[in-house]
Amino acid sequence: LGVFVWIYRNYKAEFESCRLETVPLDFGDYHPLKPITVTESKTKKVGRKGSTSSTSSSSSSSMIDPLSSVLDGTDPLSVFAATADPVMTTASLDSSRKKRDRDDHSTVGFDFEPWSSKRGEILARYTTTEKLSIVSNLELSYRCKTASSASAVSEKVRTRLEELDDLEEGSQKELLNLTQQDYMNRIEELNQSLKDAWASDQKVKALKIVIQCSKLLSDTTVIQFYPSKFVLITDILDTFGKLVYERILSMCVENRNVLPDHFSPENVNDIAKETCLNWFFKIASIRELIPRFYVEAAILKCNKFLSKIGISECLPRLTCMIRGIGDPLVSVYARAYLCRVGMEVAPHLKESLNKNFFDFLLTFKQIHGDTVQNQLVVQGVEIPLYLTLYSPAIDWILQCVAYHAPEVTEAMLICIIVSYSALLLNSVMSAFRAEFIAMRSMDFIGMIKECDESGFPKHLLFRSLGLNLALADPLEGDRLQILNEAWKVITKLKNPQDYINCAEVWVEYTCRHFTKREVNTVLADVIKHMTPDRAFEDAYPQLHSIIKKVIAYFHDFSVLFSVEKFLPFLDMFQKESVRVEVCKCIMEAFIKHQQEPTKDPVILNALLHVCKTMHDSVNALTLEDEKRMLASLINGFIKMVSFGRDFEQQLSFYVEARSMFCNLEPVLVQLIHSVNQLAMETRKVMKGNHSRKTAAFVRACIAFCFITIPSLVGIFTRLNLYLHSGQVALANQCLSQADAFFKAAVSLVPEVPKMISIDGKMRPSESFLLEFLCNFFSTLLIVPDHPEQGVLFLVRGLLNVIQDYTWEDNSDDKIRIYTNVLHLLSAVSQETYIYHVDKVDSNDNLYGGDAKFLAENNKLCETVVTQILEHLKTLGKDETLKRQSVLALSFFNSILAHGDLRNNKLNQLSVNLWNLAQKHGFADTKTTVNTLEYIKKRSKQPEMSHLTELALRLPLQTRT
Repeated sequence: LGVFVWIYRNYKAEFESCRLETVPLDFGDYHPLKPITVTESKTKKVGRKGSTSSTSSSSSSSMIDPLSSVLDGTDPLSVFAATADPVMTTASLDSSRKKRDRDDHSTVGFDFEPWSSKRGEILARYTTTEKLSIVSNLELSYRCKTASSASAVSEKVRTRLEELDDLEEGSQKELLNLTQQDYMNRIEELNQSLKDAWASDQKVKALKIVIQCSKLLSDTTVIQFYPSKFVLITDILDTFGKLVYERILSMCVENRNVLPDHFSPENVNDIAKETCLNWFFKIASIRELIPRFYVEAAILKCNKFLSKIGISECLPRLTCMIRGIGDPLVSVYARAYLCRVGMEVAPHLKESLNKNFFDFLLTFKQIHGDTVQNQLVVQGVEIPLYLTLYSPAIDWILQCVAYHAPEVTEAMLICIIVSYSALLLNSVMSAFRAEFIAMRSMDFIGMIKECDESGFPKHLLFRSLGLNLALADPLEGDRLQILNEAWKVITKLKNPQDYINCAEVWVEYTCRHFTKREVNTVLADVIKHMTPDRAFEDAYPQLHSIIKKVIAYFHDFSVLFSVEKFLPFLDMFQKESVRVEVCKCIMEAFIKHQQEPTKDPVILNALLHVCKTMHDSVNALTLEDEKRMLASLINGFIKMVSFGRDFEQQLSFYVEARSMFCNLEPVLVQLIHSVNQLAMETRKVMKGNHSRKTAAFVRACIAFCFITIPSLVGIFTRLNLYLHSGQVALANQCLSQADAFFKAAVSLVPEVPKMISIDGKMRPSESFLLEFLCNFFSTLLIVPDHPEQGVLFLVRGLLNVIQDYTWEDNSDDKIRIYTNVLHLLSAVSQETYIYHVDKVDSNDNLYGGDAKFLAENNKLCETVVTQILEHLKTLGKDETLKRQSVLALSFFNSILAHGDLRNNKLNQLSVNLWNLAQKHGFADTKTTVNTLEYIKKRSKQPEMSHLTELALRLPLQTRT
């Protein structure tokens, strides 16, 4: 039966019947969003163990507040929001731990920069291309003895001492000609060997590895690599110290003598103490000074197990031990390590820190002695480079000395007294608080002028000063003089690398405190120094940093691009990858900080140039993620461009943008959406009544879209844009243009492939096609027929395309589409459509219920119904009964919603479909029960009494 008779739909009445019943509510004093106030009652209830619990009552609701037992009714998020300082919030939540830390001064605060933050910078800065050597220990056979007597224990101890002696007497081999990376890999292997040896209970082997590594710190044959070597070796020492401490601590736990957080030696059992002493005795037997010092310093914290004053006694002794190290570079790093360990275990012992610094000052003259000078001549190292090797160690020592010290300390005074040593002055500016340095900027400039430039370059001192001034502000009256004094020195630098390293720092100071005039002067000076001999090619990181600092302070892009030298500065980035990264930074800043749309020609011209640079970097090898990122930035710019009511200028901008960004599909998509939006804004301004001029303008917008869409690659992108643009054309009464869009969409449907790529994965396309076609049919309802075409010519054309499309064999999407077509044809048959486009006459107005139109519609409907029934019959033959059941029930629901079941043939068809859905037990019981209840409910409505008989004819079977 291919018959389908439509039921008349009164959409207005249906809307009213579906509307929820409104009931006025009188809350009185209660409001559902009012905070619950919890008050503690006066009654107390005594628990079984004697504890008291209070009951809470709400003054506004009887509901129990789940937070009342924790916070007395206070919302924890409100408490957090009301707290001004998040650090104080953290402190209040963990006050006991903070109080404990303050009581014993055993830890440093968050304001102390840890060694870990300096580690990476040192490794990156102090490198070498020379060959390195390393001493490697040979594998030793361990003699195992099992005896329970005292003599056996003594023999075991003697054996271990002999093994240590073997190491001292040369059971080693030296690996030569290692590259820096090979050296670092070997150190990492030793670190892992230490952990493995410890895990396998080979404590002597672990100690040998640590001693062997410590010895490497006495070697300065490749002196420029020494700071990095120090970092690598002390990593191993830190690992060893931690393993020893945790081992002794675990021995207390093993004997059920759990130590409190802040234990005293009286809490430590004898076994743990004896083990701890044994470690110190082993280390004391090391003959060489440097490994003995470093290994003992590594386990300094273990003194806590032996004596309350053990650490305070050991620190001065270890400080004095360093005096025996002759090489000033080796000794200063030994002092840095001792200060580091000291700050970790006893930061309150300032005497040791100060003593280390004073001892260094006393030996500072050794730097200029014959021994060091001869060594530098042999290695070909200049004195300025050599002095920079001291910086990490001195910076660290001074940081420890300056931590929580008075503003004017003895260290500061001595630095001034010792002939204004540039090296020490640089370390002072690196270690002291930025605020302290900034407030005395002019004093420091005076000291820098007095320094001898032959040893430590002055430009490094100005760079260190600039780093402080980037973090803290100097006195307002001194700011210009500071800049002039610094720039007088910086601009005279001949070496481009030295110049740019200083200029990079002082650009931030200039942006922070001055106007575009001063910034323009600085940028001009940078261009002047970096352009000759293409010096900028070796300074891209610093130049990139300058750009980021400038745009970080100039959020008004009209001001930024009015800086005369800004765009010439960008021209120095001639390496494409670097240039693109700079352009990304600029666009990210623009999108982040530009609050209002702009039409400023200076901004538009500059950013079009920037976006064009990003676009032109795209090629066949560009990754999809990179393309998406670039397109997103360009789209962000396009969205921020607005010429207000000058719509023609806006369209001209979009046309220019299309020609510039044709290789990025997401940008073209954005331009199409923007032009469509422009057409709708024109309609809004004209309130739908276009003049000749605005009608021509809207048609120009539509032509832009019609020309641009075919250039897109994504087929569903094209389909959806054809549909969307057609809707815009229809809304602007451009009926022929709308037909052109819809015809283009219909002709494109056969080209939809079976599989499409989504996020790099191939997926079936039918579900996406089904979604598009449903949206398309919804639009076709209001599209008026062309006077020279047949009835529903677009619908017929689309159905022909669907019929010819090759669907998957196991897919029912074609029938689902046909079912949706029935819904469309039902809506088309109504006297008044459910929705319209303003000032566009749809077919309900054009045909006015014409009998010929309805007859054509019915024929089309009968054809669709026949196709659906044929498919259901085919599913029965192919024994795909579950799919048949689901489709039959779906078709039944469509007839129930849109068909006139007073027609006997249609009524019988619906009963047949119901029986078919129930026939093989695949129908969902819950769905069928709900459907039957709905039919019975509707049968009680006026003019729906015929559904009562239908309900009686529908059997209900449960799934087996």
